[in-house]
Amino acid sequence: MHPTTDNRPALLLAMGPGVAGRLLTDAHRTRLAELTRTDPHLVAHDLTAPDPRTAAALAEAELLLTCWGATPLTPEVLARAPRLKAVVHAAGSVKHHVTDACWERGLRVTSAAAANALPVAEYTLAAILFAGKRVLRSAQRYAELRSGHAWLAESAAWGNYRRTVGIVGASRIGRRVVELLRPFDVEVLLYDPYLTVPPPGATLAGLDELCARSSVVSVHAPQLPSTYRMIGARQLAALPDGATLINTARGSLIDEDALLPHLTAGRLHAVLDVTDPELPPPDSPLYTLPNVLLTPHIAGSLGNELHRMTDQALEEIARYTRGEPFAEEVRAADLAHSA
Repeated sequence: MHPTTDNRPALLLAMGPGVAGRLLTDAHRTRLAELTRTDPHLVAHDLTAPDPRTAAALAEAELLLTCWGATPLTPEVLARAPRLKAVVHAAGSVKHHVTDACWERGLRVTSAAAANALPVAEYTLAAILFAGKRVLRSAQRYAELRSGHAWLAESAAWGNYRRTVGIVGASRIGRRVVELLRPFDVEVLLYDPYLTVPPPGATLAGLDELCARSSVVSVHAPQLPSTYRMIGARQLAALPDGATLINTARGSLIDEDALLPHLTAGRLHAVLDVTDPELPPPDSPLYTLPNVLLTPHIAGSLGNELHRMTDQALEEIARYTRGEPFAEEVRAADLAHSA
């Protein structure tokens, strides 16, 4: 049974313009109204704005349901939310808006990072398998030739059988990729300086060793000062000729200045869903190199995949209303080693 109306916690949606319309279906809004005292159509885009309706809702809110574009919860914002006890984030990282003031206040925080990890891992699996089969280049060659060709002779070094795949970072996404690779005939090397026991299907290796042995390397580490350009000139030089580098994490993890000569020479291939800067300049060779697949940060949740994150967030709200712990609680200490 649902809690009575008097006992339901007050909730306010706080996220960027247009996000709620993509995140919440009518069924989600109905469920939200069942679980909490909220106007599921009231969305606070800016918690610092002098809007009386938003200010009143924030003053009453026990829960915030946040997503991309949420206002940072500074001491000034929190002072206007005296009853706030928890932040439920219907997306991945909470670093943008959950500040030190939140932890000092003792707020509970949960995130849908686990749900957001799934499409990134699926994108990565597809990129790994396509890299082994040289799908991008063979499609380009086919379009160029438009005639019969000795594909078997050209593809002698292609294929995924007994390839070595290197996974950098045992994050949720990295672990999920390892899991997805288990049915395939590949060797998986995993690098993570904080891991002592690998998940099933992977073997721990140092970063340099992983790069030297892998025909595909996929990056899944968080963006931290210690991971800035962790794939640098030495690691890139160690990659075997014809290897593919995949990045769905953050562009700053790869030294792109060191990577570009390998790509322009055709020695390496790359699948880049993120770059540094996030939008490459118009004259960047990444747009046109035949051995680069450049996508506009689409590996994470989009379209109907957003609803998976909403489902997880609503499950966390339901747990809160039942007095249960969050299933995916985020703690301040977690953020030192995670995205």
